[in-house]
Amino acid sequence: QVQQVESGGGLVQPGGSLRLSCVVSGSIFSINALGWYRQVPGEQRELVAAIPYGGSSTIYKSSVKGRFTISRDNAKNTVYLQMSSLKPEDTAVYYCNPCTYSGARCDPLYAWGQGTLVTVSS
Repeated sequence: QVQQVESGGGLVQPGGSLRLSCVVSGSIFSINALGWYRQVPGEQRELVAAIPYGGSSTIYKSSVKGRFTISRDNAKNTVYLQMSSLKPEDTAVYYCNPCTYSGARCDPLYAWGQGTLVTVSS
């Protein structure tokens, strides 16, 4: 059974930084791409960033390019999202999920975890 546990969210002022972490259980970690997604209440969940097993050929949502960096530690079954220069429009619940690359998308494979809330506000 695959489970994701996200952490690291919180309240931050505009321009600030946060690092999200997600521990993925199950033997699939080392063979799958991993994605970070976010969802605002009333809106669809969207892909923010994705990283393949080898760590190259990352995908980023255009609005976060240059501000967010996705990385992974395969030895710790953990994927990270370093977020800098945060904006109020980055406010959302952030989720991670193993995913499959499909062009500019990374389609999620498993049920969602509880997510971690990021609030950007002064």
